[in-house]
Amino acid sequence: MFAAYAARIDRDQPLSGLELGERPEPEARPGWTTVNVKAASLNHHDLWSLRGVGLGEESLPMILGCDAAGIDEDGNEVVVHSVIGQSGHGVGPKEPRSILTERYQGTFAEQVTVPSWNLLPKPKELSFEEAACLPTAWLTAYRMLFTNAGVRPGDSVLVQGAGGGVATAAIVLGAAAGLRVLATSRDEAKRARAVELGAEGAYEPGERLPRRVDAVIETVGAATWSHSVKSLKPGGTLVISGATSGPNPKTAELNRIFFLELKVVGSTMGGKDELEDLLSFCAARGVRPVIDSVLPLDRAREGFEKMAGGDLFGKVVLTV
Repeated sequence: MFAAYAARIDRDQPLSGLELGERPEPEARPGWTTVNVKAASLNHHDLWSLRGVGLGEESLPMILGCDAAGIDEDGNEVVVHSVIGQSGHGVGPKEPRSILTERYQGTFAEQVTVPSWNLLPKPKELSFEEAACLPTAWLTAYRMLFTNAGVRPGDSVLVQGAGGGVATAAIVLGAAAGLRVLATSRDEAKRARAVELGAEGAYEPGERLPRRVDAVIETVGAATWSHSVKSLKPGGTLVISGATSGPNPKTAELNRIFFLELKVVGSTMGGKDELEDLLSFCAARGVRPVIDSVLPLDRAREGFEKMAGGDLFGKVVLTV
């Protein structure tokens, strides 16, 4: 079957290890189901895999891709939950949880096999392309907002780095849930797009905001950390799920954190129940993932290059 896969690890030039071509079809295994992939979306996790983060040389070649929507063996339209081993279903009792492609072949292929427990019905209201955007970036944003930040309608939220997959999802989901969303971006066009998607205002990184916020959604890391901490109300919550600009800020702002009794919460992915809630929320409220571009699988390299260059707003989707 045709697939996009990591053939080599290169920390400095990750795309040099990306190859497109034929790979073996997945083998059947007890408790697992094979899905005919209709659409799959890119995540920064795929770039990190090509750099060798979470993926060792001994696992190569590895088909990339965590997110997918498709048709299962019984003809059902399904969405893949990409956290494997979270419940113990389909894996060994002592196997730690992992994201698809850290241990098992991924979704950038004509077929993918996952534990049957990891499949959820695709709502009829969502296209395959839309549904394929949800299991990683949008699920991460959903958990950050509604589980870990604990915000409720009327609360204010700052989303750093508008344009990235998680940040874009947080803006759309927050606005749909009645939050007062502010956003930042270095790019003027991305700031304008954030407002179009429901943000009350969009600002340059580090710019003084009109008011302090109840929570900050942080995926940028070192470059925005100090601004994130300074933007919070006393008792506010900073939720972080990534550090694309680096993990070591120049100033930790510890005095401000303890004096204002701020909360700093780490967040990674989300559970199957949260993905089920997210799918239902999108279907019921008319919320749709923001898609930057849709490409056929044989043009996957273009999608990787677009994501690596930061030249996108929303998700890149590959169709089979």
